[in-house]
Amino acid sequence: MRNPTGIAGLMFDVDGTLLLSDRSLSGYEVLPGAVDLLTALRERDFPFVLFTNGSHYPPAVQAAKLRESGLPVEDAQMLTPSVVTADHMVRGGIRRALVLGTRGVGHSLAAAGIETVYPGEARAAEVNAVYVGWHPECTMKDIETAAHAIWAGATLYAASDVPFFATRHGRTIGYSFAIVGAIRRLTGARATVTGKPSLHALRLVAKRLGSPMRRLAVVGDDPIVEVVMAHRGGATALAVSTGMTTAEEWRRQTGTRKPHRVLHSLSEVLACLP
Repeated sequence: MRNPTGIAGLMFDVDGTLLLSDRSLSGYEVLPGAVDLLTALRERDFPFVLFTNGSHYPPAVQAAKLRESGLPVEDAQMLTPSVVTADHMVRGGIRRALVLGTRGVGHSLAAAGIETVYPGEARAAEVNAVYVGWHPECTMKDIETAAHAIWAGATLYAASDVPFFATRHGRTIGYSFAIVGAIRRLTGARATVTGKPSLHALRLVAKRLGSPMRRLAVVGDDPIVEVVMAHRGGATALAVSTGMTTAEEWRRQTGTRKPHRVLHSLSEVLACLP
């Protein structure tokens, strides 16, 4: 695996790469080397962002929780699928969206001026778009409301199309993956995925870092998420074995799931930089 060159910005996955949470997305266990690495990047003034597919918390709330755990992260360095969704909806002229998720899922949409409604509220199905995020309390009524909105012409957005993510208790299912699967089975609608590994997400990362996608490095633990994302955008894929994928499993990856380099520790990221 080649040693990357020309990297001008870094995007870090969170769960399984920098920390492990419990299944309720709290109780963070920071992984070895994470604090030292981010501190070194800040001291070098090297551009980086964190991107989690978790959509439960608004970015500022998520960043504050990470700072409490010891990770030196500014609010502006925290990105979620909801930030990407808001950007995509504003550019697409969407004014009203049904949110299947917690209030934190819809926060970035509302902050961007999009009217957000939730299942059970008045005229919930009279929207331009349906956005599915972290929604552990989803009911069949919620799915039915979303289906009626889509049958009436609304477009479908998904925070994540990833079935699992890493936690301290092992693999945990991605709620939006399951919910969108049910909605698509009912309606046949195609979903615009705004979290990793979508190019919508990587383009926004590149914009935030002020660098073309080909000069970014994506650091993550999942071959079908961060590594595929990097390959799609011509970026460099740096893999860790602290989350979803062991070192042996990384060696078996091929094609767009094969990283450019497998890191033995997070400190090796610094050796990849100019």
